[in-house]
Amino acid sequence: MSGSQTLVVKLGTSVLTGGSRQLNRARMVEIVRQCAQAMNDGHRIVVVTSGAIAAGREHLNYPELPPTIASKQLLAAVGQCRLIQLWEQLFAIYGIHIGQMLITRADMEDRERFLNARDMLHALLDQRILPVINENDAVATAEIKVGDNDNLSALAAILSDADKLLLLTDQQGLFTADPRYDPDATLIEDVYQIDDSLKMMAGGSVSGLGTGGMATKLQAAEVACRAGIDVIIAPGDQPIVIHRLLHGQKAGTLFHAQEHRLESRKHWIFGASPAGSAVIDAGALTALLERGSSLLPKGITEITGNFSRGEVIAIRDPQGNDIAHGVSRYNSDALRMIAGKHSQSISEILGYEYGAVAVHRDDMIVG
Repeated sequence: MSGSQTLVVKLGTSVLTGGSRQLNRARMVEIVRQCAQAMNDGHRIVVVTSGAIAAGREHLNYPELPPTIASKQLLAAVGQCRLIQLWEQLFAIYGIHIGQMLITRADMEDRERFLNARDMLHALLDQRILPVINENDAVATAEIKVGDNDNLSALAAILSDADKLLLLTDQQGLFTADPRYDPDATLIEDVYQIDDSLKMMAGGSVSGLGTGGMATKLQAAEVACRAGIDVIIAPGDQPIVIHRLLHGQKAGTLFHAQEHRLESRKHWIFGASPAGSAVIDAGALTALLERGSSLLPKGITEITGNFSRGEVIAIRDPQGNDIAHGVSRYNSDALRMIAGKHSQSISEILGYEYGAVAVHRDDMIVG
């Protein structure tokens, strides 16, 4: 494939350590060399790196710490300094400057913070500076964590308008069964749809070093593919894997992007955990799924949770299944008051109105 591409490269802890207790400098140099070659060829590279906690343990000589969140945050705080310093030293060998971005889910959920993060990321890329992204583990709580760097990398791919997302792992790709236990397991080279049967094939993380397994990689692939981004799960110890992928050659498992790429203004909705939900009736369900309509108050039967105007909510069918996510034009109290009512009544009921719809189609992702 010719032409300049934007590639997000996600590096798991097991890839950076080579399965050992400490960062494998030789492995990291090889990855840096590949990234540098790609940049010299005119491509834009973003790195999403794990390994902060592993780096912290190594630097502090594997201390005995209580199994608390504070201990992990301590290791992350120490390790993040070491990790970014190491990346800086290695990329400097090739004359490449890096810029650190530490983000949490909260940065993706808020529209303004999302746009700020996107602008900063593009500014780095425009100046040929390689962004190195990690979750801000030292301050993140469970409520604001993305949770793993697989899903973080999907959000980074959306932020950077990436063409491809490469998830480097200690496996060859996605198999029909776990190849560590099933000798008949075969590599799946192409995936066009991520369904329940595929998700059942994904095992958990067994290295004990990272937070992600194959299941989180499928979640990340699903998010990125819906945003129009190809996703590849490939082995991190392959010497020219980045070059091969940028030139359209086979490696690992390729998840093909959905043909209808979401408009960029909708991308941030992917990063937002729903603040509440609206259950809709059968008529509204048909209008949303078959006619591409907005959600009107009249079609809402129930509101759950407490949320503000402008927050993302889940839209659920009468059976309670999520069928869409969208930005609510009204807060939860207002929606409870106007649910089931005609749009013409909104002003009379509330004493004000923000338009006739509860969730506009332009601010909604269906499916």
